[in-house]
Amino acid sequence: MKRKYKVSVIQLNLNDKPENNLKKCLSWVREAAKQGAEVISLPELYSSHYFCQSEDVDNFALAEPLYSTSFTAFSALAKELGVVIIVPFFEKRMPGIYHNSAYIIDTDGSEAGLYRKMHIPDDPHFYEKFYFTPGDLGFKSIATNKGKIGTLICWDQWYPEAARLTALKGAEILFYPTAIGWAPHEVEEFGEKQHGAWMNVMKGHAVANGIYVAAANRIGLEKYVPDTNGIIFWGGSFIAGPQGEILAQASHDKEEILIAEVDLDLQENVRQNWPFFRDRRIDAFGEITKRAID
Repeated sequence: MKRKYKVSVIQLNLNDKPENNLKKCLSWVREAAKQGAEVISLPELYSSHYFCQSEDVDNFALAEPLYSTSFTAFSALAKELGVVIIVPFFEKRMPGIYHNSAYIIDTDGSEAGLYRKMHIPDDPHFYEKFYFTPGDLGFKSIATNKGKIGTLICWDQWYPEAARLTALKGAEILFYPTAIGWAPHEVEEFGEKQHGAWMNVMKGHAVANGIYVAAANRIGLEKYVPDTNGIIFWGGSFIAGPQGEILAQASHDKEEILIAEVDLDLQENVRQNWPFFRDRRIDAFGEITKRAID
């Protein structure tokens, strides 16, 4: 395994039909690989608009069974290009059970791993509990031909426990495929604070775990529900190093490819000098599994 490899997140507007989004994402992954990326992540639910703005049973038609359209297309591309691709998709597991999932496809086109989103939000215009069953595969470090990959999805990014468990399992980088944005009427008053909190919590995961972090978000206004203002996805995709330093940062409103290098020798040096794993008081953490501590 190499001690250095290049990772990429792709920031896109995904307002189009699934067949068009698929073609678009295949093209952008190809371009990222051309620029030297070896592990490439798309944003959350890449194949469609963000349908969770409403509770509508018709949207279940957007889901796909395992190893169908998305896997077939990106498996072939990963094998052709010799890259690892993280493909977040809407999984139909069986009638009545759907997941917000991500394939981790290895350089030979095989499935290195599958992740199902563990934390499912239910906020205005983010009605994900209507669609998604919480993941049941746990937090994973997935071995690929490029490196050990941890993949969490969007709402998972707010939970330090998810980052810690994934890091403790050996992941060298945490990828966060994401679909997060502003309600248009809130941007002026809350926009800066909301975006800052989003970045800061993930940079905190990088520091606390001595790990690389990469977040891939959408951009653009997506308005599909009558009598609402939709969501402006705020972009801002980034890659951070193991001390929270920003290695690459995207704009709020442009489609972009970000690339940065994972350096395992640097990561090891950071963990040697900031030995947070060593000093954990695991003997005193038992109550973390309680819903509340009375």
